[in-house]
Amino acid sequence: MYAVIFRAKPGIQDDEYGKTVARMRDLAFDKYGCLDFVAVTEGDQEIAISYWEDEASIKAWKSDAEHSLAQEAGRSKWYESYIVQVVEIKREYKFNT
Repeated sequence: MYAVIFRAKPGIQDDEYGKTVARMRDLAFDKYGCLDFVAVTEGDQEIAISYWEDEASIKAWKSDAEHSLAQEAGRSKWYESYIVQVVEIKREYKFNT
């Protein structure tokens, strides 16, 4: 299993931003097999973690045309900066799930 960690410093996030985020989330799940998605904002930092079965799904998601347009909008108006990390999950521990 893999995780994509998106850490950003938000800029101006308007109504279009909220609609785009919802659409991108649906697209990731419905078309590319995203397993889970969690996002939080604290202070001036937004962190989103999505979980994927394989790296091929992540690459397909990254190159999706609609996702590419959303990324452009993110760079031009919704985020001051961001970093994306793709990691492989080697172990997982659970308690009372």
